[in-house]
Amino acid sequence: MHSALPIPSAPSRHPFEGAAGILERVGNTPLVRLCHVAEGLPDDVEVWAKLESANPGGSVKDRPALAIVLDAIRTGRLKRGQRILDASSGNTGIAYAMIGANLGFELTLCLPKNANAERKQILSAYGVEVVETDPLEGSDGAIRKARELAVDTERYAYLDQYSNDNNWRAHYGSTGPEIVAQTGGGVTHFVASLGTSGTFMGTTRFLRQWSPAVKCYSVQPDSPFHGLEGLKHMETSIVPPIYDDTLADGNIEAPTEESFELVRDLARYDGILVGPSCGAACWAALQVARTLESGVVVTVFPDSGERYLSESHLWNAP
Repeated sequence: MHSALPIPSAPSRHPFEGAAGILERVGNTPLVRLCHVAEGLPDDVEVWAKLESANPGGSVKDRPALAIVLDAIRTGRLKRGQRILDASSGNTGIAYAMIGANLGFELTLCLPKNANAERKQILSAYGVEVVETDPLEGSDGAIRKARELAVDTERYAYLDQYSNDNNWRAHYGSTGPEIVAQTGGGVTHFVASLGTSGTFMGTTRFLRQWSPAVKCYSVQPDSPFHGLEGLKHMETSIVPPIYDDTLADGNIEAPTEESFELVRDLARYDGILVGPSCGAACWAALQVARTLESGVVVTVFPDSGERYLSESHLWNAP
């Protein structure tokens, strides 16, 4: 590995240390090369994607949720008899539900009312107490409601994924090292979408430590009025405290319709069924790849398209 200065506040232990049973399966997700959607690129340019749907809870959020819960138990922030409390657009809530069920903790989740049917059905299967919030306020409304409930510290342990450093540390300790290992040290560019921003923050910090030459690009919607579920338009949203806007080499704004088109193309021509945020990440990764003569571009596909099958506007071309 390339030598570099250590990163302040780097985790002293593996973020999933102590996990057992199904929780041991979090991480080590496959990295696959994109073929048909990447046609036309120079021969020496490759685009690869981490398929986070292979996590046991079905999304990239298994990583931060597990790190957050394990740390909360170790430090006494989460005690027996308390309920896990947080806000989510869906995937982190499902991850908490799986983890809580395994470790014996119930979950109260603040969720925008317009979260799709599949997410609500999965949460119901896990027995989650869902507090629905104003759909027009998106994840920001869910955050505000969680903060209201959090005053009852006897009932709730508010884990706050948006400001919890274990969010990004999960990726520093797992996603980043996996990408380096899986590319044989060949990764030259990293691209990831922004929700809580933990995936981008943690993975980028690791890659920068490993090799300052790696270029890292964040992705967010190109408008506050977008259809990219789970992503934040930072200028018009509650900015997660863990987000550092100086870390990226560049920020790429992804359009909704073009991202949806790539979701359909990935399914129909590459055989990869993914959700809207994956389409945005793919769109941005291809934008980066088209500027290169050689390089290995790696992006993250946060979840599976199975969680969006009821959304006909995503699958049916206009």
